[in-house]
Amino acid sequence: MGYEWSFGFLWRYERLFVTGVEITLAYTFGTILLGLLVGLLIGLARLSRSRLVNAPLVALTEVFRCTPLLVQIVWFYYALPVLMGVQIPATVAAVAVLSLYTAAFYAEIFRGGIVSIERGQWDAARALGMRWSLMMRLVVLPQAVRRMVPPFMNQSIIQLKNTSLVSTIAVPDLLYQGQLITADTYRPLETYTMVAVIYFLLLFPMTLLAQAWERRLAKG
Repeated sequence: MGYEWSFGFLWRYERLFVTGVEITLAYTFGTILLGLLVGLLIGLARLSRSRLVNAPLVALTEVFRCTPLLVQIVWFYYALPVLMGVQIPATVAAVAVLSLYTAAFYAEIFRGGIVSIERGQWDAARALGMRWSLMMRLVVLPQAVRRMVPPFMNQSIIQLKNTSLVSTIAVPDLLYQGQLITADTYRPLETYTMVAVIYFLLLFPMTLLAQAWERRLAKG
């Protein structure tokens, strides 16, 4: 006997889906902005030749880049409070881990883009008597940004998918709302199909926008 698909019941849970989308987008853009800020600071600091500065930053970025995000979320929410003796709210844990995780990747994007600029550009700027900050703003970063945009956009799109993992600590994002609906209806196939469709509708326009931006920069 075949399974009878029925999506009509999902309209009763429209508010839960809308809430899930709002929370998912809020976590996505919020952690992207925080990750961008932290990643920029780490990336610029990594340009230092001091090992005392570089060593801890390298350790920090590699820890977040080389361990699964799900493990980081679970550890930060359950294990860190045991070590600190202070309970960490799920929202704080989710924002902190997602921000640091994406910051680790952004930091390498920033650093890689900056160091990829040819040595002659740096020397020419110094020959004109530019200070470091002015050289970065007028000479290095405008060229580096073109090289940073594709990996930056790709990592930002991945971040939206990464937010689905916060459902493991009961943050009410889109996937968590799907879990609630499934528990109430015992119809996981339709529910998770709808969740997947919503994620696609959110992500596909972002990929098109990213591609259009890359083409515009390439023409410029």
